[in-house]
Amino acid sequence: MISAADLPDTIPIFPLPGALMLPRARLPLHIFEPRYLAMIEDCMKTKHRLIGMIQPRETPPSEKRSGEKRLQAIGCAGRLTGFSETEDGRYMVTLSGASRYRVKEEVQGFTPYRRCLVDWTPFARDLGPTEDDPGFRREEFMALLGRYFTKLDLSTDWNSLREAEVELLINSLSMLCPFTPEDKQALLEAPTLVTRRETMVTLIEFALRGSGEEEILQ
Repeated sequence: MISAADLPDTIPIFPLPGALMLPRARLPLHIFEPRYLAMIEDCMKTKHRLIGMIQPRETPPSEKRSGEKRLQAIGCAGRLTGFSETEDGRYMVTLSGASRYRVKEEVQGFTPYRRCLVDWTPFARDLGPTEDDPGFRREEFMALLGRYFTKLDLSTDWNSLREAEVELLINSLSMLCPFTPEDKQALLEAPTLVTRRETMVTLIEFALRGSGEEEILQ
């Protein structure tokens, strides 16, 4: 567990389009680029071991500079909880979601990776207990999800999904389903688990309508 007092003002940033980290969920990463290998090594020397996952955003050509992409305003930090090294020097790591954050400004420095000064206060709830979703109707949601997975020819462990706690189910699907980067940002910024579930249902229904499905989950 990590407390608000453990959260640093500045964290290393890993911009990765389509990669979504959420509180209390786990994100496996394959690290091979030299600057991010350095980031992992520096992270392991800190007490908090936090890395800020964040999505880059589309930058108008007139604003592009030095090849660095602009960042979304909100990301989520994960604590480095799993690490292994391959024979050829790559790192396989696992981040455990700690808290979302808002970027205040990018910090200039001598590290090969990017760092940001961040504000954790809008997301104090992320450090609290597991969220619940009283209005969640599992059977109807699973039926909708089944049609979505069939449409996209995806496979999963359905028994595990049926038994998963609601927060783990919704957050894991938010991270794993092939939504667009913009849609994943919307899921990240959802203020509550209920809002995230409603957003996901809307995205799935939209995808199914495109394939001729008509049944809608209220």
